[in-house]
Amino acid sequence: QVQLVEAGGGLVQAGGSLRLSCAASGSIISNNMGWYLQAPGKQPEFVANITSGGSNNYADSVQGRFTISRDNAKDTVYLQMNSLKPEDTAVYYCRTFTTSGRALYNWGQGTQVTVSS
Repeated sequence: QVQLVEAGGGLVQAGGSLRLSCAASGSIISNNMGWYLQAPGKQPEFVANITSGGSNNYADSVQGRFTISRDNAKDTVYLQMNSLKPEDTAVYYCRTFTTSGRALYNWGQGTQVTVSS
C-alpha cells in the first residue's frame, strides 16, 4: 500500500503563509489528489483537490488564498497557503483518489497548522 507523509505545518501569525507537502511512496501520476482538514472533535473537511490532468478545485473558504499543485516526478502534492486565518487552524491530511472519485489507502498522520491572531 502507498504511504502518504504530510509535512510543512507549523505556527504562524494571521496573514502569514505556509507550504504543505505530501510525499507518496509510490506513483501518483494516474490519481487525483486532495487536501482535507480536521479540527478537534470534528469530521474531516474538504480543502482542495487536483486531478491527474492538473485541474484544481477549492473549498469556498480557501478560494483565492490556497493553491494546490503536484510534481508527478517527485510523487508529491503541495498546498501553498497564503493569507492564513485563525479558522484555518487544523490538522491537514492528503488523500489519493481514482479518477472515479474512490479514495485509496488509509489516512496518514497529517501535519498541524496553527494560525494565531
